[in-house]
Amino acid sequence: MIHARAVPRLALETSKQLRLFTRRQWLVAACVAAATALLTGLPTDIVPNPFYRRMTPILWWDYPVWAATAVLAGLVFATYVRSRPAGSSVGATAGGGLMSFFAVGCPICNKLVVGLIGVGGALSFFAPLQPYLALGGLALLVLSLVLRLRALASCELEPVVPEPLLSAARGRIREGDATRAEP
Repeated sequence: MIHARAVPRLALETSKQLRLFTRRQWLVAACVAAATALLTGLPTDIVPNPFYRRMTPILWWDYPVWAATAVLAGLVFATYVRSRPAGSSVGATAGGGLMSFFAVGCPICNKLVVGLIGVGGALSFFAPLQPYLALGGLALLVLSLVLRLRALASCELEPVVPEPLLSAARGRIREGDATRAEP
């Protein structure tokens, strides 16, 4: 659990890592954010289109959740652009994106929900849960971003392999012994 005193330090570390983003990372973040906005906005009819028709009105909080989801997904994706290795948070990213998608969608347009609990259940039970899905989804996306940025900060230097070990490894690969481990 994160203590209240750790939040400002965590925010400072996160903003420091974001300032280190390259132009390429910012470009990737913007492109992925736009793609995420379209991929979540079109089927939920937040972005008006002729393909989908929403059967319930869009709520006021759908727009900020939709926008925040797109921005956070873009930023998390941009952390994978770096060439050096970093820890993975794929589960938190996917879970956060999926929860946010269900949160801003029309409750009775969701075939899975309607199939499981019917239209009445979707309006009575699922619709009131959507703000909590939104908060949970955004929390997972923020957690994913923080974990990725912390991993990038801890991987500032690439590991150095001493030349004798590197030469020995190359020699074993040439001889076909790469699968055998020698003491």
